[in-house]
Amino acid sequence: MSDSRAVKIVLVVLGLITMTPVLALVTPAALEYYGLTQLAPMEEALLRHRGMMQLVLGAALVWAAFVPAVRVPVALAAIATKATNLVLTLSDPATRPDAPLFSTVFDTLAVLILIGVVAVRSRPAAERPAI
Repeated sequence: MSDSRAVKIVLVVLGLITMTPVLALVTPAALEYYGLTQLAPMEEALLRHRGMMQLVLGAALVWAAFVPAVRVPVALAAIATKATNLVLTLSDPATRPDAPLFSTVFDTLAVLILIGVVAVRSRPAAERPAI
């Protein structure tokens, strides 16, 4: 498998998984994944809006899989949002115990992978693999 094809697959998978919080728009029960069951109406609206934002970020990652010119800006946006979520969640002793393990591991791996994509894409074209 070529490096380019592997990067496409990784970006598509990262994008599709990133999109999953959009399920909160369809069913507020999707918020139970985060252990949230008794929400005030504004809290529910904000979390459902977050689902839409995750849909857009995930779609951008899928787009970046097929348009190499946008890989760096999309990867930087995903790194910023995912790292912010990790810092906000894991640095607070009140929220750390409730952080879903899958989301924490996924976001950490996504940040590391995307840093690699940025690093490779930032090298001069003659020195980098075709990703």
